[in-house]
Amino acid sequence: MQSSVGLSFPPGFQWGAATAAFQVEGSVDADGRTDSIWDTLCRVPGAVVNGDTGEPGADHYRRYRSDVDLMKALGLNAYRLSTAWPRVRPDGGAENARGLDFYERLVDSLLDSGITPWITLYHWDLPQALEDKGGWTNRDTAYRFAEYTASVLERLGDRVHNWITLNEPWCSAFLGYALGKHAPARTEPRATVAAVHHLMLAHGLAMDVIRSAAAQAQAGITLNLFPVVPVEAKDSDIARRVDGLQNRVFLDPVLHGRYPADVLEDLAPYGFADHIADGDLAVIGRPVDFLGVNYYRDIYVTDSGVPVTGPTEWIGAETARFPARGLPRTDMGWEVVPGGLTDLLMSLHQQRSDLPIYITENGAAYVDELIGDQVEDSDRVEFLDSHLRAVHAAIAQGVDVRGYFCWSLLDNFEWAEGYAKRFGIVHVDYPTQRRTPKSSARWYAQVIADHGLR
Repeated sequence: MQSSVGLSFPPGFQWGAATAAFQVEGSVDADGRTDSIWDTLCRVPGAVVNGDTGEPGADHYRRYRSDVDLMKALGLNAYRLSTAWPRVRPDGGAENARGLDFYERLVDSLLDSGITPWITLYHWDLPQALEDKGGWTNRDTAYRFAEYTASVLERLGDRVHNWITLNEPWCSAFLGYALGKHAPARTEPRATVAAVHHLMLAHGLAMDVIRSAAAQAQAGITLNLFPVVPVEAKDSDIARRVDGLQNRVFLDPVLHGRYPADVLEDLAPYGFADHIADGDLAVIGRPVDFLGVNYYRDIYVTDSGVPVTGPTEWIGAETARFPARGLPRTDMGWEVVPGGLTDLLMSLHQQRSDLPIYITENGAAYVDELIGDQVEDSDRVEFLDSHLRAVHAAIAQGVDVRGYFCWSLLDNFEWAEGYAKRFGIVHVDYPTQRRTPKSSARWYAQVIADHGLR
């Protein structure tokens, strides 16, 4: 009988979903965990929509076993989670066995269900005690991150074989230290460039720890990469600047062991080079086994000629503006551009054809309505389907993409948006914590079962 699958994915392709500790765990004061920078920001009036906090999240800390059962029922063969630094090393200090016990239970539950755990070591929850000492502007934070990495690897390195050092360092640096929308909500351009370098140094130091503790492990970094499209020819320089800040300042040291010369020049007024010590780029450029790519949209940019007033994430590119193109948008206001994912993957392939790629996040927020026991989110199904087709188009042209992680498994705390935005393929009713797989979850389960798209 002829298969109804039109587009098959390569053998061994991993089908997963992703979450992050602060967004889903809840139980923020359990097992000796101390405050992260996000706990602190949540207490600032007006910083988070509706004054929401990380409690209850999706209550994953207490409900992880039933959540793993749910993953198994959907057919997931991989799950990307993050460990919470304030659980493992509260206040950035001594190791906390009780915090590690939780992740050991979670990992064992995944393995017992035939689901491969992928651990992200940093998904934005810096211990507040380290921020009090300067946070990512302080070089010492990179070394504290290496210690934390060692604690996690010592406990889990015998069972977890896929590691991601950092998630989206662009957000940590530029949204956290320049725009001030994310924790720690600082608006200091000079602090931002220090944070960029120290985050990348932390990545390199963590790679060394992983290599030492689990020599056979696969390890890499996850970057949120955006193809940058100028509105017209006159916008080529502002597009170059935005691309440098969003993509190349992180991508080039990982792929090529150097910062882009033009970005160093653009950021020279903010003292970027002052933070780069001898040998740093050799550490940052340690070989990775894969590149994690988070893709949500592209960036369509024009040069207004007029700098923005007030804080901006686009330091050195303050005249950038981002006009609408009349395309469909998600509930985050992001234009839906699936073809940008193919373009991005082809560009990465041209730079490093030898480096495997995993799509570590891709998904969309929409306004979901729970009616009875159903959430019919056809817009999300269309989004996921079109982006998986974009991935397949890149694979067909020779790009080595080995897995796809939907963002997100569960509705959760969406950072500064609180609980107002829903990305999950599983609906969470926050007062009761009842889980209801959406139509997108059923669709994704069929994709996994088919190992392809119909």
